Amino acid sequence: MRYRLTFITGLAIGYVLGTRAGRERYEQLCKGVRRITQNPAVRNTAESAALSGRQAATKAFGTVSAKVGDRLPPSVTDRVRSLREQRTSDEDDWGTSNT
Repeated sequence: MRYRLTFITGLAIGYVLGTRAGRERYEQLCKGVRRITQNPAVRNTAESAALSGRQAATKAFGTVSAKVGDRLPPSVTDRVRSLREQRTSDEDDWGTSNT
């Protein structure tokens, strides 16, 4: 209940502050965010961070499945094996290429 009350309070404060700021300020913020996200340095950093995250997740998945794979029930190992076979090396979980 405490978390729900905190969420509702934050939502109410955000609404009040947002309505006071008005549409012009909202447009200024959107323009600033667009400018930042379209910056080549920011995009390159985000792409390299995503690639590093994918590589770390793949390495962790391999390590965990190698150590825990034989201790899992057969139904779970069959499901993991079928998921691994469905993946292709050039697509990630979001359906985008790794380039």
